[in-house]
Amino acid sequence: MKTLTLTLSLFIIFLNYSCSQENPPDMSSEANIHLEDIQLPEGFKIDVFASGIKDARSLAIGKNGVVFVGNRSEDKVYAVVDNDGDYKAEEKYVIVDGLNMPNGVALYNNHLYVAEVNRILRFKNIYDNYKNQPEYEVIYDDYPTDRHHGWKYIDFSPSGKLYVPVGAPCNICESEKEIYASITRMNPDGSNMEIFSEGVRNTVGFAWHPETKELWFTDNGRDRMGDNIPPDELNRALKKGMHFGYPYCHGENISDPKLGNKKDCNDFTKPEQELGPHVAALGMIFYTGDMFPDKYENSILIAEHGSWNRSSKIGYRISFVKLNENTAKNYTPFAKGWLQGEDVWGRPVDIKQLPDGSILVSDDYANAIYRISYGE
Repeated sequence: MKTLTLTLSLFIIFLNYSCSQENPPDMSSEANIHLEDIQLPEGFKIDVFASGIKDARSLAIGKNGVVFVGNRSEDKVYAVVDNDGDYKAEEKYVIVDGLNMPNGVALYNNHLYVAEVNRILRFKNIYDNYKNQPEYEVIYDDYPTDRHHGWKYIDFSPSGKLYVPVGAPCNICESEKEIYASITRMNPDGSNMEIFSEGVRNTVGFAWHPETKELWFTDNGRDRMGDNIPPDELNRALKKGMHFGYPYCHGENISDPKLGNKKDCNDFTKPEQELGPHVAALGMIFYTGDMFPDKYENSILIAEHGSWNRSSKIGYRISFVKLNENTAKNYTPFAKGWLQGEDVWGRPVDIKQLPDGSILVSDDYANAIYRISYGE
């Protein structure tokens, strides 16, 4: 009887322990990816480029079918490889493990750059050694250590400067240090770090116009002002020193209820396009390929990660901003279907263009990377 009682007790303990653990869906395969739900304009199609890439976030397109992938929660950086050119990755490698939210990845002169919360790392000659967990060097380590908005998107400008944002360490606040709520830039060796733009709450995506070379970036609006305000933003930085309003003003002319009385919204740079409220606009590109129809040329595609604090969900899609003479003229959905009613199965994060003109889209919820093509 004692043996039976002990056995039952152990079984109950095991059952309680098992039920207390999180049981996320198994994303090691494509079982939870529902591409049949994705709605695209006529002539486009979407396929899985890679699956089982846990928390796939920022992308960097390398040579010979290599794509580098950062993430926010796994503390790893990956390389996924399409060896035979069929746009399906056959191999996956962990380049480095144990980092601090290594969201941002970028390539320059065959070196891979990775952004942690407070450091920028450089992996030299990455194509020679990405399969063997290569060593890295720290080129800069003086960014704030706050994890709130601490993950970083990075990229190199046409002039060869590395741009690195520093998010606000809060939802809404005035920061004592100028470095917060900014976009910074530095030389590829980490020298001459400077603030380029101010009043930027949290950008996790930017790109340079292919003709004017001006910086455009997405910015996430503050939380807890209601379902429909403020909007996220698409901004354009014409030069160094521009201020985009945070924490005093949001969107075109929305004064912050807490801090807005301290500044005049007319003193700040207005967004080029107000985006949906709380859509969490992240990665963006200017489309420069030959595959898509002409209307997409030099216009913008934006990954909208999706709302978390809205009574009805919004975002979870890719949006298209049509430009005319370098001015935003139209903002419409391009790809949607990761949100079904109020149920979510995927969250787009970053967008990058492949050499053939198709695009890759990362998804940190379905742990996947998709390829969207036209006319194939």
